Amino acid sequence: MSFTTNAPFLYALAAIVILFVIAQSLFFLIRAYRQAKMLNMDTRQINKIIASTALFTIAPAVSILLGVITLSKFLGLPLPWIRLSVVGAITYELPAATSTATALGIPLAETIADPKVYSAIAWVMTLGIMPSIILVPLLLRRIQKGLVSIKNKDAKWGDLFITAMFLGMISAFLGMVFADIRSGLPGFIPIFVLLFSAILMAVCGLLIKKCGLKWLENYALPISMLGAMAFATVITPIIVG
Repeated sequence: MSFTTNAPFLYALAAIVILFVIAQSLFFLIRAYRQAKMLNMDTRQINKIIASTALFTIAPAVSILLGVITLSKFLGLPLPWIRLSVVGAITYELPAATSTATALGIPLAETIADPKVYSAIAWVMTLGIMPSIILVPLLLRRIQKGLVSIKNKDAKWGDLFITAMFLGMISAFLGMVFADIRSGLPGFIPIFVLLFSAILMAVCGLLIKKCGLKWLENYALPISMLGAMAFATVITPIIVG
């Protein structure tokens, strides 16, 4: 029997994993809703929180979908579908898969036909994420206690510290943005998209502060992310085409 990255068994495995993720999400949604009602929270406020949170997930979901489509070109559909449905970190999954394929000399434009290569990529993607699974339960409480302690001593410094940690995490992936900058104008596409996203966020900030649109605070990030994705789909064919 010849190897295929889109084997029925892999689709069945993907379906099981995704159904588990959906069931888990519904379980915690129902528990959170019941807990909010027990705390006598207003129903309108609860629905508002649910709606804003659901909207916030659209932008990451679109990026994950694009990641699945990108990876499916050489890994087939089931494996990227499983990986990104569970982990959901395109900033990790895509570099892990592409770097392994490049190291093995496998072209990214062709579907993998060698089961050993497929297995190697799957193992790298899996083992690479294991430290976060192990370290989170071991260190999360200590980190949270440290952050709470800092905020109790100085709330402003605590906010700055958390922001600095977030920016540090984002900066770790800037190498992907600047990786192809020497390849000419197409290499600047990620930078153009990054700048456009920043402009959208700045406009949202001005509307919130100057025009008093407080409701926009919950939607500024999704707007900037979705706007940047739309901008990328427009500018890429123009520059590359």
